[in-house]
Amino acid sequence: MPHFSVRSRERLLTCHSKWIHVLSEVIRHFDFAVLCGHRTEAEQNAAHAEGRSQLQWPNSKHNTYPSLAVDIAPWPIDWTDEKRFALLAGAVIYAAAERGIVVRWGGDWDRDTRTTDNRFNDLPHFEIVSDPDAL
Repeated sequence: MPHFSVRSRERLLTCHSKWIHVLSEVIRHFDFAVLCGHRTEAEQNAAHAEGRSQLQWPNSKHNTYPSLAVDIAPWPIDWTDEKRFALLAGAVIYAAAERGIVVRWGGDWDRDTRTTDNRFNDLPHFEIVSDPDAL
C-alpha cells in the first residue's frame, strides 16, 4: 500500500488539518508526493518569479498557516503525464467531497469539469475553496 515519505509527511503537516485528513485517505489508494504546503514570503515570491504561481505573497492560499493549499504529484513523478495528474485530481476531489470540503484543482480553476478552458495550468495545485473552519 502506498504511504507518505518522510519529506511528504513533513510538507503535509504544514497544511490545514482538512488536507491532512483528505490526503491521508487518498494515499491509501493512489501513490503521490507532497511537493509543497505552506510557503514563506521568499518561497512564494520565488514561485511567482519562476512562473510556478500567478500570485505574489501574501495572496496565495499557500501563504496561510496552516496552508489552505497543497501541491502534490503522482509518484513516480512524470511531468508529461497529464492524465495521471487528472486521475489523482479526481481522487482528491472525491475524497474532499465525501468530507464536505469544497476544493479547487489547478487543472480546472473554474470547477466546470472542463480542463481545456484554463489560461494557466497548475496540475499539482489544490486549494480549499470554502472556509475550512466552518466545515
